[in-house]
Amino acid sequence: MKIFTGDEWLSDKAIIAEEGIIVDIVPASSVHSSTSHQTLVPSFIDLQIYGANGKLLAVYPNADSLFTLYDYCSKGGALHFLPTVATNTYETFYRCIDAVKAYWQQGGKGCLGLHIEGPWINKIKRGAHIESLIHSPNLKEVKDLLEYGKGVTKMITLAPEVCSEEVIKLIKSYGIIISAGHSNATYEEATQAFDKGIHAVTHLYNAMSPLQHRAPGLVGAVFNHTKTMSSIVPDGYHVDFAAVSIAKKIMKERLFVITDAVTETTEGYYPHHLAGDKYESNGILSGSALTMIKAVKNLVQHCNIELAEALRMCSLYPAQVFGIDNELGRIKKGYRASWVELDDESLGGFK
Repeated sequence: MKIFTGDEWLSDKAIIAEEGIIVDIVPASSVHSSTSHQTLVPSFIDLQIYGANGKLLAVYPNADSLFTLYDYCSKGGALHFLPTVATNTYETFYRCIDAVKAYWQQGGKGCLGLHIEGPWINKIKRGAHIESLIHSPNLKEVKDLLEYGKGVTKMITLAPEVCSEEVIKLIKSYGIIISAGHSNATYEEATQAFDKGIHAVTHLYNAMSPLQHRAPGLVGAVFNHTKTMSSIVPDGYHVDFAAVSIAKKIMKERLFVITDAVTETTEGYYPHHLAGDKYESNGILSGSALTMIKAVKNLVQHCNIELAEALRMCSLYPAQVFGIDNELGRIKKGYRASWVELDDESLGGFK
């Protein structure tokens, strides 16, 4: 058996786990194993995915949608996921929060909480988001949403230039990760936001002020920062593979993967339909058809990123963003027993 721990490759080893926790990694010869030809890697973590198999969470905000989503994610190696809802009505946000609670109550696995993307974003960089629902928030509506979603809402994507400093502080006081996205922030505005505690950026390059030589924008700001991390969608449609490679060379371990995956639907604000290997809504690119294992393959085959680093971009680095890298993202003593078994076929021959 071959094991990637998140730090190094090990051969002829086996993992001993008790009550869901790794207690040791021992020579394979010391235990009986029926998976000697398998490769074990830390389970992937997808921090932005909207639905699967015809069940978009915003349209079907119930536990069944999350069980369906877990099935989709786990088949792609992501045993941990953050279901996401894009700009919508507050009623929909509340119902999605209720769905996560119900999923947990029914013993659902892998769901880390809820990611709310919008509506506190910039209309200029809205992408497929619904313009009529986008706005700058007041403190009361923010507090109401945060209180309702206490313990469930774990990440919010917003445009820092349309939110007051008081709003940002309030969100942070609830322990929620703020990610800058769908933003037209200047380089200076973005850098100031990063310096004040926004340490994440949503889907690099997409729906944000670009890097230009006289206006470095949000892309330039995250490139030039030392701490802020950013997600990226490596499907070749959201971002050209060459641009992924460039970002990786600059950002190194600060760049991580999301699928940004959606699903077919004819209801709600986002009538996603499959267009080749991507989704469109109202004629605009609206989501990917990725799984995390497909993302790993793309990083290796098209972006010239070594397999070990591609795996970290899908496991360890998302865990770091989420603040759970002391329990997930590695196969290591004391960590949760959460790994993915890959064979030659699923690895696509690039071991």
